[in-house]
Amino acid sequence: MATFKFAHNNFNVLDLERSMKFYEEALGLKEVRRINGEGFKIVFLGDELGSEHQLELTWLADRKEPYNLGDNEFHLALRTDDYEAAHAKHEKMGCICYENTAMGIYFIVDPDGYWVEILPPVVEEKY
Repeated sequence: MATFKFAHNNFNVLDLERSMKFYEEALGLKEVRRINGEGFKIVFLGDELGSEHQLELTWLADRKEPYNLGDNEFHLALRTDDYEAAHAKHEKMGCICYENTAMGIYFIVDPDGYWVEILPPVVEEKY
């Protein structure tokens, strides 16, 4: 039987440079590889710890309208080693879009409207 391991998640973006800047500033994600094709660019971002799971940002040259994210019921989640410092940074950036203090989590929103969940260090999951 085949086994599987997560590789990446994809977000399509309107302004690749703006999105890359946001993810580097907000989460420390940096470009690890790039594909430049005819009419598109794909950039894979990795975290500072070298996790194998990456965020793929796809830019399409002919796309001019914002993407319809529907009810935006999907998201990416990252765990931080310093929840309070991360929260303060994101609050200063003005990108916190939702907080669930009972669960001890919050979400930030990127320039294209995608939500990213911020989790505290592993202690004991509340959910």
